[in-house]
Amino acid sequence: MSPTPAPLFPVPGSVNALYHDHHAWLLGWLRRRLHHGDQAADLVQDIFVQVLGRPEQINGLRQPRAWLSSVAKGLMIDRLRRQKIEANYLQALAQLPEPEAPSPERQLILLQTLMQIDALLNGLSGNVRTAFLLSRLEGLTYQAIALRLGVSLSSVEKYMAQALRHCYLARLEP
Repeated sequence: MSPTPAPLFPVPGSVNALYHDHHAWLLGWLRRRLHHGDQAADLVQDIFVQVLGRPEQINGLRQPRAWLSSVAKGLMIDRLRRQKIEANYLQALAQLPEPEAPSPERQLILLQTLMQIDALLNGLSGNVRTAFLLSRLEGLTYQAIALRLGVSLSSVEKYMAQALRHCYLARLEP
């Protein structure tokens, strides 16, 4: 009998145990919520990839299923947000005249950039996010943004300061 080969990527014991003890439960939990077995299976793998990056959080878990379901909910929300962005992007592309449509490669790059912007702005309130996007993407002045949002100019200035601070701090995180 030949020895079992070593895994290509070492898996800490607690992650391995978490996977073996809760994989089937998590898959069933997600299938009931997503109604698509393939999506549930993909999401379970994404969850455990994330878990591999957080071994320090696994040690001493008292309620692993509650923690896994919390991670799963966050990833489901992220996935839904990405799907909405992609649907809006594809709708905007469909409205472009054929000669102006970007190449498939350029479309993918633009979509990935939109996803990165969305991730960067995650956590900002609606008005702060909208003010930032109107300023940076549409080039509106703060006065025009105030009129569009129905708020004061000083509110827009505060929104922009908050958004810029948020982006700066997000860039500092590893």
